[in-house]
Amino acid sequence: MDLLPDNAQPSSKPPPGPPPLPDIDESPRAHLVLDVIPLDPPPPQFVPFDAKVLVISNGDIVSHDARLNTDGEALYRFLLSQYLQAPPYYQLHCRGTHTETSTRTPRTPLGRGHSGVERDEQYTKTITDFDFYINVHPSLPASFTSGNDSCGLIHWSVSDSEPVYRGRMVREIELPSGGGKREATWSESRQYDEWGSGRVTLGLPPWVSRDNSNQFCDVDSAVALRSSKSLRQWADEYCASPKLLKEFMYEKVLYGWNMKQFEEAVRATIFSTYRRDGSITISFDIKNSKVYVRPKNILSRILSNELLKTLLTIFFIYWPLIWLYKHFYAGGRWKVCGGAYSFRREVTEDGPETMGKRKKMIGLQEGEWLEKWGNVIKHSVDRHYRSSEPISTLPSK
Repeated sequence: MDLLPDNAQPSSKPPPGPPPLPDIDESPRAHLVLDVIPLDPPPPQFVPFDAKVLVISNGDIVSHDARLNTDGEALYRFLLSQYLQAPPYYQLHCRGTHTETSTRTPRTPLGRGHSGVERDEQYTKTITDFDFYINVHPSLPASFTSGNDSCGLIHWSVSDSEPVYRGRMVREIELPSGGGKREATWSESRQYDEWGSGRVTLGLPPWVSRDNSNQFCDVDSAVALRSSKSLRQWADEYCASPKLLKEFMYEKVLYGWNMKQFEEAVRATIFSTYRRDGSITISFDIKNSKVYVRPKNILSRILSNELLKTLLTIFFIYWPLIWLYKHFYAGGRWKVCGGAYSFRREVTEDGPETMGKRKKMIGLQEGEWLEKWGNVIKHSVDRHYRSSEPISTLPSK
């Protein structure tokens, strides 16, 4: 640092200021350019978490991934991915039997008291004429992988007034205005279950209540998401729970077909070629319909293993010990949301100018499915086809 000489006087001029600002273009074009320049970089996009899953019976899956039990965003994204990856479907099971009466002569061992007279006796036996399965898939749109809700794929959640599991081992109802929850009565739960069974039989979507059951309902997120909480909020609530045996279930449902009428149509198809005076059993089992998220601890993993759980039940370990521990202390269930997949649905479209908006049904209908598979069913009955593997083509001779 240079020092001033002794006779030097301080300068009276002010120090030089900053360099002058360059001229700024005040034209509208310049403002457009400046406004699109971001001040901060955008946040990184969330990457879906690839959790480990276990496939159990009926195609349902279970995940014990630790992150899904602690990170609400990861759980939410996981549920979205499951919604898009494995749609549910019905498995049609057709079985026909008849009984035959036969006569046999029992063998009587020789010995004291044997009269030497052998009497014929009659007995009946059950003969299986046919026993086969056919998978019934919904007609998914081409944009299925994009997750476009307008194509009939939609998330749904339960209404606050419905008695469902909301974090405890008993069903609860959400009180209005943030008043908490109350335990549902037995009558409320019974009525809810009865309506749920009837809704599935009629082919109505899960967000249709008993009050408007005569309406098919358009696919509309504002209607389907009936809970006052979002799916993300439910995921956060589950992850915040410290319970060791908690469980979050995401349920996939099918709608759009009147399953009772469809069953009668399949039965009529069988009787058109089945001439015996026998018994016919027709059932529909839904596959790939449930996604369970459970903690990573050992006890929770044991209860997810169907064989181990059966052994615990046989040796009276699951009941009453583990069941009581889970029910009164360590357990919690969330059964509040899911995904809905339609066979057919009602949409609103623009009609002629004189008609304005009009509604129509799109998708696969029951009769169209029977047109394709009716002959397969008839041939399977005629050929006494029996197999536990679902039919994908016409059985060979």
